[in-house]
Amino acid sequence: MNETKSINLEKYLSISDEVKKALENNKPIVALESTIISHGMPYPKNLETAIEAENILRKGGVTPATIAIIKGKLKVGLTLDELTYLAKQGRNVTKTSRRDIPYVVSLSLDGATTVSATMFIASLAKIKIFATGGIGGVHREVNKTMDISCDLEELSKTNVAIICSGAKAILDIPKTLEYLETKGVLVIGYKTNKMPMFYTSSSPYFVPIRMDNIKDIANTMKVKWDLGLDGGIVICNPIPKEYEMNEKEMNDEISNALRKMEKQNITGKEITPFLLSEIEKQTKGKSLDSNIHLFHHNCYIAMQIAKEYYNS
Repeated sequence: MNETKSINLEKYLSISDEVKKALENNKPIVALESTIISHGMPYPKNLETAIEAENILRKGGVTPATIAIIKGKLKVGLTLDELTYLAKQGRNVTKTSRRDIPYVVSLSLDGATTVSATMFIASLAKIKIFATGGIGGVHREVNKTMDISCDLEELSKTNVAIICSGAKAILDIPKTLEYLETKGVLVIGYKTNKMPMFYTSSSPYFVPIRMDNIKDIANTMKVKWDLGLDGGIVICNPIPKEYEMNEKEMNDEISNALRKMEKQNITGKEITPFLLSEIEKQTKGKSLDSNIHLFHHNCYIAMQIAKEYYNS
């Protein structure tokens, strides 16, 4: 007969003094991922983007909790030195999803956490709100590859709300929405009826629920978890129109990048970094600028939601 053992989280989890103080005083906190730092963009743009994201939250009275794995320790809240280290190391840092956490921790490696890993670690620290660029989902040609991001599985069971600009545009959006529905994941469009597609503010695909009020979103989060309805919430916040890319041009660039990916036989966790890098080259950096603006806008909306949620 197996005995249930209590886990000593302190052995694995390191929470910064800033985040710890906010937790102890029930102050608003927003988690941030680290893959966007190490794998999302080049140095020093990645470091500047990460610092500005934290500044947006702090200026609004919310504590940022950037999450990563440093030398095998699950870190919740990074120092400037740690942010700089991840930014300079770039893709030398292991891209870490939920699946990879035991490997990275047991070998005392460094890990840049994806959406799924960030959600899991945030939940260990009792953090409910997370801002990122876009979630993973069902990849195009899924009938051939069976490539479905574990972000979707994590959303089905982990009580964290993600503020994002929809699913990444390189994905199959209709199948991603269907998968989320099957898993009972609440998807909310903030001031939009259409699912944003990362670089563009709209798409042909409808979100199941639209909400225009931050207070209503925060209350919905509270009711969901008060009722014991486990699982995450996807809050889709469209990229501001002044920073979005042309939808037709982006679809063409994505198609070109996908063909190049197939020729080079890029698979697994290398797909998303490869495609984003290729699209950045093809758009001469415009897609990177859009990526940064949408991420920072998501941090701004997450800041407002966090303040409302923690004060309710």
